[in-house]
Amino acid sequence: MAFMSTCFTVTTKSHSIVFSSKPSILLKPSQFHTLPSQTPLNLSRTSNFRCSKGFGHVIRASVDVSTSAVKPGGTVESDKLPSDVRKRAMDAVDACGGRVTIGDVAGKAGLKLNEAQKALQALAADTNGFLEVSDEGDVLYVFPKNYRSNLTAKSFKIKIEPLLEKGKLAAEYVVRVSFGTALIASIVIVYTTIIAILSSRSDEDNRGRRGGRSYDTGFNFYFSPTDLFWYWDPYYYRRRRVRKDDGGMNFIESVFSFVFGDGDPNQGIEEERWKLIGQYITSNGGVVTAEELAPYLDVEMAEKMNDDSFILPVLLRFDGQPEVDEEGNILYRFPSLQRTAGPQRSGRKEYVGRRWADWVGGIEKFFREKKWQFSKTSSSERAMVIGLGGLNLFGVIILGTMLKNMTVTPSGFITFVSEIFPLLQIYAGSFFAIPLVRWFFVRKTNAGIEKRNQARELRAQALELPDLSLRRKLLSARDMAQKTFIGRDRIVYSTDRDLYEQDYDAKEWDQRFREIEKPD
Repeated sequence: MAFMSTCFTVTTKSHSIVFSSKPSILLKPSQFHTLPSQTPLNLSRTSNFRCSKGFGHVIRASVDVSTSAVKPGGTVESDKLPSDVRKRAMDAVDACGGRVTIGDVAGKAGLKLNEAQKALQALAADTNGFLEVSDEGDVLYVFPKNYRSNLTAKSFKIKIEPLLEKGKLAAEYVVRVSFGTALIASIVIVYTTIIAILSSRSDEDNRGRRGGRSYDTGFNFYFSPTDLFWYWDPYYYRRRRVRKDDGGMNFIESVFSFVFGDGDPNQGIEEERWKLIGQYITSNGGVVTAEELAPYLDVEMAEKMNDDSFILPVLLRFDGQPEVDEEGNILYRFPSLQRTAGPQRSGRKEYVGRRWADWVGGIEKFFREKKWQFSKTSSSERAMVIGLGGLNLFGVIILGTMLKNMTVTPSGFITFVSEIFPLLQIYAGSFFAIPLVRWFFVRKTNAGIEKRNQARELRAQALELPDLSLRRKLLSARDMAQKTFIGRDRIVYSTDRDLYEQDYDAKEWDQRFREIEKPD
């Protein structure tokens, strides 16, 4: 094992501020193996130089590296990540070209900074990625073009995820179809039992009138569950996309949709919300006002626009901090989102006001929640479902009365139905009770969604037509915005290069800075 510690110290005569906000990276021996094997020494290097920017930085990058490659079958660090976090981080890496900072991934994917850091460390360890350290201590993660295939080849979990997803979809479809099929089965069982009881009563009356020997009527009923499979669509997955485009569904699915609905239309929308917020902050140089983020958050109506407490979740997620400008306005700076490995355009003063809508461009002007639908079924499908449900409920009521008043000895089939009759009653009752409760829930939920959407839209309109004080506040935020592009020319250490070679480069840097220091 080789342990490398690098320390860069920047000092000036007029400032003594020490920054320690850069993330420290510690990769365990089982995590990283891209350092060349010809570095078996404990190497410590210190470089002292002056910076013309006037800030004093103490930058330390520490990497604990094992020279042995990860053995097949070893721990895959990416498997420890939640699947959603891993996928969002990988999408952000792809969008940024494979060379990213933690802030790039956090802003692009809407992840928390610590989530983005853990995801990048795990992905780099599993895909032969490497680290770069800039002259100001920023840590960059660089991934090969084939890092996805490298990860898939190493992780069994990622290999089976598509199969598990298909299995989940199939299970959901089975549940939907089973509930609809149960309606048909209930109707068949209920009315067949009613006919059987009526037939038994008729035969008993005939035997009573003859007064002779009793003969079995020979009435038998056989019902196979396989008779219901014709309701199932064997080509469901092939036709589902077509039906989704047409906005329709088959009858069996419409039964489930009427009773239980079609799920939360806003599922996964929180991730989209944080993506919008992260992208907006990064596109404006990491400094924004509370009014700019209000259209993406849960805010009150216009009369409470002076309260900035709604921005606290954003500050916690992206490590933001409030600052006060010369005019006393409170602005919010996000230092981690100001450091990027790729050049991006930033907000400019001419985009304040009416042209704000043009600047937003691909980013939504405000975050809009979708309203819940009671059911995606058409009116005709809904009428058919209600009709069959009513027919089933009516039959259950009649059958219950008949079973209570039975005077003859029931046959085997009737005995079986009497045993499962409580289940038939529960199904028939819940068929209408559940939609009724859900109808009130949908109305209440949609009222709240409408209120929040209106509040966000009002905040977005205020940005398009800002008053004088808001305009000056927005201009101040654009003045304080700062986007630092970390190019390859600013890299002072990389784990994919030999340490001796980089030590030689560092000596040249020391000599260069000493020459700069002399005129002072």
